[in-house]
Formats: sequence, structure tokens, C-alpha cells
Amino acid sequence: MLRRKWNRLGALVVFCLAVLLWQQPVHALPDPVNPVTGNGTWFDALGSPYGGCGLPQGQLDSPHFVALNVYNTPGDYNFYPRPLTGANLAKAGMWNNGLNCGRYVQVTVSDYCTGINDGAPGQAFCRNGSWVTDAYNGATLTMIVADSCGDPNGWCRDDPYHLDLAKASLNQFVKNGAPVGDMEPAHWNNRRLTWKFVPAPSYSGDIRIGFLQGAQVWWPAIAVSHLANGIHGVEYFANGSWQTAQMNGDMGQSYVIGGTTTGGSQFQIRVRDASDQLINNGRVYSFSLPTSCGSNCGPAYTPVTYTTNGPSPSPSPSPSPSPSPSPSPSPSPSPSPSPSPSPSPSPSPSAVARCSVTYEVASSWQGAFNANVTVRNTGTTAWNNWGVRWTAPAGVTLTSAWNAVITTSGSTWTIRGPSWQTNLAAGATATFGFQAGGSSTPGPSAITCL
Repeated sequence: MLRRKWNRLGALVVFCLAVLLWQQPVHALPDPVNPVTGNGTWFDALGSPYGGCGLPQGQLDSPHFVALNVYNTPGDYNFYPRPLTGANLAKAGMWNNGLNCGRYVQVTVSDYCTGINDGAPGQAFCRNGSWVTDAYNGATLTMIVADSCGDPNGWCRDDPYHLDLAKASLNQFVKNGAPVGDMEPAHWNNRRLTWKFVPAPSYSGDIRIGFLQGAQVWWPAIAVSHLANGIHGVEYFANGSWQTAQMNGDMGQSYVIGGTTTGGSQFQIRVRDASDQLINNGRVYSFSLPTSCGSNCGPAYTPVTYTTNGPSPSPSPSPSPSPSPSPSPSPSPSPSPSPSPSPSPSPSPSAVARCSVTYEVASSWQGAFNANVTVRNTGTTAWNNWGVRWTAPAGVTLTSAWNAVITTSGSTWTIRGPSWQTNLAAGATATFGFQAGGSSTPGPSAITCL
């Protein structure tokens, strides 16, 4: 049996705070409104705290979810910066820079492989074997797009219509009115799958809105979910006119908005779906930054209640936002975590008593990793122009960073706060992240607060 347990690249945009580029539909692949066929693989769970679409697993509308390919680069297994821009737009796969997030796909089981189907780079699928039909062909399941696959293998690069499925869903495919029950492990074997985009099944109610971890009035990052037809854009009302919000990296359900007044905590948005139409005839959603967030939101996802201006949604028994305040801002508990190595954060020693530094490897894969760092001002006065310096391990090189400005000189890395958070009040924290090449262990040494 072939089991795919690649670390989820969807987690590497956990705090994608600085790479804010507006995405337009870019891929040349046809939108599968008619069935297409691709290889099927599986993964255990979304990364922590978010999948590639910017939602925790516990906030998804469905327990059945899939990942789409970030790249369409047959024979080319290199990594390219996300979101794809400029000349790299031609390399976009069905993920489409996050623009297919929140959409549903109807997946049908097809043939299984009797040979070797390991997704090895540069190798044919189903080598030394053939595709064979069996009793599971025709079983179906409707699933939501929640993550991305950008791994350097044949599945994620050579097969444009490859689907990576949540493992827990494999035995939930339905045939003749009942779940198949035992397709995995004995009868899976990296099957082909036929699929197409479909509207959200039995949709009713209205959207959900939540602030992401670290959100604040100067960086109000939200996630929008419970959509009838995916999401292609968010607009926010600021200083008297509608502004186009920028997607949070390529996390397609997360956007960075602005207050109705500069630096304000009151917000108004409207949303565009996958057809680029304003949903609900341009309904306006009004809400505020929850008081539970304080200076910034601590949980991975803090739900908000809102009021609307426009046509009302149809009555719904489904779990939609309630007009009454939520009893708790805590997100729903998530299922088992991703197999990606994510050691618990531990304070790192600092040469200056004015701060503490917590370093965490969020995800890693062959030859690269993603890390999150939290810096706290432990002093009793404001820390102006905060900064940290450390020595990176041998062979570790910086690829990109978010929510901080990082400069390197050999193995010495100097980190400074972003333009919107150069100062830290006493007791305040700043969180940033980076992607690097090399081994994720050991961590940096000789950490100094500047």
C-alpha cells in the first residue's frame, strides 16, 4: 500500500503578513465544470493552525476536504515563491493562487493501479502495471477545497488534476446508498479520481467571518467561510469609499481589510464569489474587532457576529452566524494534527533581559522549513525600534519572511519590526515568520535583543 504523508505546504503561510499581492485568475487549465481525471493521494490533516486556505480544520464546513496543486510544471520540481507573480504565473496549477479555496468538488472513484504509482519525479504513473476497475469504481463524495499541494513530486507537479484527499474521508465514499467502508488500506493503492467543481451542497444561511491570529486594527486579517460558490475577493469600506482588499498571501479565504476609519476597529465588507459577482446582491457585512482580542487576536480563529445591510439570507437550520454574541471566541477543537513535525515552542535564551524569544518550526519538508517566532518585551518601558539578532545554523539560508524585516550577513540574521509595528509596549509581543532552506534542526543560537 502506498501512503502519502508529505508535510503540508498549506501551513507555510500561517502568518503570511507581508506577502500581500492581489491575485487574479491566472492558470490556463480549464475550470472543471465537466469531469476531469487525475491521480488520488491522501494526507492526514491540515497543518496547524491553518490549512492553505487560511482556516483551521475545525472551522471547515465539511469534514471531507481536498488539496489542489499549487504548480503545473511537468518535469520541473523546483519551488517558486508563493503567491505566483510575474513570469511565474504561467506555472500556476488548479490552486490558482488560492482563488479556488472554499469551492466544492464532486469526486468519483475510478481505477486503481496494479503497478508502482509512487509519484517519483520524472517517472511514469503506474509503472509496470495497469489501471483496473473494481467494485469501488463509481463511489462518490462531495468535498471542499481547503489546502494546497506544492510538493516536489510527480503527483503535485506532473498531474494537473491530481487531488490530495483527507485520509479520514477515503472510506466515506458512497456507492449504492452506503459508505464503501474498506477502500483504505487494502483497496486504495493511489487510485485515479474523476472530479468537477459543483455548488455547495444544500447551501443555506450566510457567510461566517473570523479574525486570524495576530489580527489587530493595523493588520485586520479575516477569514471568510460558509460560501455558496467559493471566494474571489473581499472589498472593505474605508474613508468613504469601497477598497479592494488584498489576499493574505495565497490563503484564498483570508484577506487583509481596513477599518471604516484609519486605524479603527469597525469594519464593513462585501464579498465576491468564484464568478467574480458580489454575493447576495452586494450585501454589506458590518462588524467590529472583538474586545477579547485586546491589542491583537490570540486564538488561531476568533469568530465575529455581524449585522447586514441588504437582502436577508434564506432561513436555515444550518450552523450560520447568529445575531447574538458568541459565548466564546475560541475556535472549535481541531481533529488530530498534521504529521508535520511541529515541536512545542520553547523560550530561547536572550542575551538582553528586555525580551524573550520563542521559536517554533511550523512545518518542514526535504531541504526547507517554515518557522514562527514570537518576541516579547519583558521590560517595564516601551521598546522602540525592536530587533533581534541570532546566528543561523550552518547551511540554513533565508528564502522569505513575513511580519518582519530580516537581513542576513553570512550566518548572522538581523530581524527588525515591520513598518506598522516598530515599537513594542511593555509586555507586548510581535510574531513573525520565515521560510528557509536547509535543515530545521538545530535552531538559531546566540539570540540577542537589540
